[in-house]
Amino acid sequence: MQPIPLPSPIHYELLLQLLERQTLPAVSQNPALREQVNQLIISIRKAVTQQKQLEESCQLAQLEFEFRWSLNHRSLEQVSSPDYLPLSQKPLV
Repeated sequence: MQPIPLPSPIHYELLLQLLERQTLPAVSQNPALREQVNQLIISIRKAVTQQKQLEESCQLAQLEFEFRWSLNHRSLEQVSSPDYLPLSQKPLV
């Protein structure tokens, strides 16, 4: 069975830093927008907690998972297959 793909924790961290360091100060003069940004930050923090719970559940069920950095992630099997060529080796069309 293939490992269960999960977002890398860095994705959440990047979003939180962007919202806290840049978005929140940019909307500080608008209470309604500031509240929306705060709610978004809370939602992302909840998502982090939920993912950690999912990871723990996988571990308890002895299911493997792996963090993905992008949607274009290729498993080692795909990368080593004869059909896969790195961009530098693909013929120009």
